[in-house]
Amino acid sequence: MSVHDGLASYCTYTACRHALCNVHHLRELTVLEEEYQQDWAKDLKDLLRQMRAAADQARNQGLSQVPPTRRDPLRSRYRNLLAVGLAANPPPATQRPPSQRGRLAQSPARNLLERLLLDQEAVLAFLDDLAIPFDNNQAERDLRGLKVQQKVSNCFRSDAGAAAFARLRGYLSMLRKQGRALLVALETVFAGRPLSPEFA
Repeated sequence: MSVHDGLASYCTYTACRHALCNVHHLRELTVLEEEYQQDWAKDLKDLLRQMRAAADQARNQGLSQVPPTRRDPLRSRYRNLLAVGLAANPPPATQRPPSQRGRLAQSPARNLLERLLLDQEAVLAFLDDLAIPFDNNQAERDLRGLKVQQKVSNCFRSDAGAAAFARLRGYLSMLRKQGRALLVALETVFAGRPLSPEFA
């Protein structure tokens, strides 16, 4: 499973299922609401948050997906809001000169709406499979330490140092997700008796 922001290069990976990060969508919708006065964007943001709450509730009940009686009306509202947005943001009416190549430029709202429509299975995958997260924030949190280290030091001084950093960060990240005490874990590492993460 790969949850990402929809960058085209991710689609070259065909050995996994793809889902789109909805926090990225919420950010784009906020811009459309606040800077472009797109009323439907606020409604779509509210709907995505309701969908997330429905997924969390179903997960807490031990279900593997949001029940169809709850999921189908949410999906229907999603499609209706996209239709409202598309009606408010028609495609460009001008004809492209014969010498111009590529697509005609569209508004940011139209671009987002078309993405949300064409990729709606990837956008709403978290409703059908509760193992799929609503966003990729966990992955971004896992990478943040590396990015901070790069900003502070600019680089690693050796391949061995980079490998040690990555191994330690990965080990601590796994233990943190399992609710283990990190200081105790580090003490066991230096004592030669490292804790073994639990794999589901």
